[in-house]
Amino acid sequence: MPAAGVSIKLEKYNEQKKTWSFVDEKITDDNGRITDFLPSEKPNLGIYKLTYYTSEYFKKNNTDSFYPFIEVVFQIKDANHYHVPITLSAYGYSTYRGN
Repeated sequence: MPAAGVSIKLEKYNEQKKTWSFVDEKITDDNGRITDFLPSEKPNLGIYKLTYYTSEYFKKNNTDSFYPFIEVVFQIKDANHYHVPITLSAYGYSTYRGN
């Protein structure tokens, strides 16, 4: 079932400085999605990191969990729209590139 109410932070990597800069932070909707992190009318090339704050989500559901947060780093190399989902349980997760 979708994970509604999960806070997710998006950051962009500066390759010259080797630092991350904050882009935005949003909360998943009833379908467990955030549809508008990056505007599609701008080029969004670069390396990004999504931090899924899973601890609070599991606490709200009275479930013990192993991962307090999950970081997913990915690179956008073109102008396509991407979906970066995770499948999540209290003791495991996986991720993939959707579109």
